[in-house]
Amino acid sequence: MLGLARLVIIGFVVLTIIYVALSLYSRAVRREKLEKRWDEEGRPGDMESFVREGLERYDNSVRRKLILGVYVIPICVVTGIIYYMNFY
Repeated sequence: MLGLARLVIIGFVVLTIIYVALSLYSRAVRREKLEKRWDEEGRPGDMESFVREGLERYDNSVRRKLILGVYVIPICVVTGIIYYMNFY
């Protein structure tokens, strides 16, 4: 039982680090794309407000929520492996 607890705790920490890194990277890429789009289109007004609105839309997008798959997929795979090894 101690081994399972250790696996869960270490796994959660590792997955959280991966999730945070992936989220920050994805947000930075989105910011760069918005800034590039601003420069290409030559929009009037404030670039910071344009980028901020774009990032707010990104925060509510499906793509942002798909990053949560970092938690779901490995947990399902490990659970499936444990089940298979114990019951087959």
